[in-house]
Amino acid sequence: MPRATNSPASRSRTKKVLKRASGYRGSRHRLLKTARQAVDHSGVYAYRDRKARKRDFRKLWIARINAATRAAGLTYSRFILGLKLANIDVNRKMLAEIAATDEAGFQRLIEVVKAKLQAAA
Repeated sequence: MPRATNSPASRSRTKKVLKRASGYRGSRHRLLKTARQAVDHSGVYAYRDRKARKRDFRKLWIARINAATRAAGLTYSRFILGLKLANIDVNRKMLAEIAATDEAGFQRLIEVVKAKLQAAA
């Protein structure tokens, strides 16, 4: 009876790991053990940073909104409070886009917010 080595499955597993590690430096793209470690680490980093990217974009949007509202004489927190009082439900991504591209539209939002803050005070 011939010796069974499970060679096709082993080779395909090896090739799969080395293919994912192509482009890595040094032995990380050549040797199976270091390539497997590098691929595992890269998967951890990719998972973690998919979550972090969302946080980073939210920080960026808030910074842009804050800059635009301070130029109009308000702070970010007062602006968001005024939007809530005025029942204006626009997410931060769209607010940042409006602040960057449509100054007249953002100025109208500022006027509405200031009026609502005056009425509430």
